[in-house]
Amino acid sequence: QVQLVESGGGLVQSGGSLRLSCKASISIFGLYSMAWYRQAPGKEREFIAEIDLAYKTDYQNSVKGRFTISRDNDKKTADLQMNSLKPEDTAVYYCHLGGLGIDVWGPGTQVTVSS
Repeated sequence: QVQLVESGGGLVQSGGSLRLSCKASISIFGLYSMAWYRQAPGKEREFIAEIDLAYKTDYQNSVKGRFTISRDNDKKTADLQMNSLKPEDTAVYYCHLGGLGIDVWGPGTQVTVSS
């Protein structure tokens, strides 16, 4: 059974940085696209960033230039480097693995940005 575990969340001041990491338990990690989503209190879950099999990336407009998604197929991880954090970035961040009929979510990690 495929499992994802996020780490790296926490409390940071506005303007600070955090790096989230998602570790996958799957045999051939490189066959799947990886993405990060977030959900703020009272809001729907929203797309943040994605990196596909060819390392092509896509970002939500509000995080372009501040967040960077990356992957390491050998380590089976997908990271999200978040810089210049704002209070509106406060949310639970979720890792997602998709492709070949597989659709898996991690349990989430809390990111809180204080003003």
